Amino acid sequence: MKQLRIGVLVGLFAVAGVVSWAGARLWDTFGSLPSVPVAAPIVLALIAVVLVATALSLRSRLRAQRERQPDAKGVDPMVAARAVVFGQASALVAALVAGMYGGVGVFLAMEQLDVPARRDQAFYAGGSVLAGAGVVAAAFFLERVLKLPEDDDNDGNGPSASARA
Repeated sequence: MKQLRIGVLVGLFAVAGVVSWAGARLWDTFGSLPSVPVAAPIVLALIAVVLVATALSLRSRLRAQRERQPDAKGVDPMVAARAVVFGQASALVAALVAGMYGGVGVFLAMEQLDVPARRDQAFYAGGSVLAGAGVVAAAFFLERVLKLPEDDDNDGNGPSASARA
């Protein structure tokens, strides 16, 4: 399984931001811009909390297993794989959603901060961007917790590569 790449996430964030900024400008010329939901940053923050809780739980179980504690509950490899996939998918979606709300927030900040309702929408959009960054950070933390030792060698030239040959 390939690791998350920060460049891919930043690129996805940037493209979504530019497209949503342009879409917000276009939509605003034709009528009223849809509002940023209050729940957007809350849902993203909840996803980040779930990812961090999963990482901490799995980290403590792996540590207990490594230290050979008597009642240590092991980690099923499929559970670990599902957790990593969940983290990666969450990071990709969070980058996309944060970019979308970031673009709308930039449009609102540039054009309409004098209107109180639009100022609130810009704050919700900014909160969504911060919560999306939290999801990405939590996904990287989860991926680091579940990284296998032989995953350290990406180029295939290390000692684990010679052992396979």
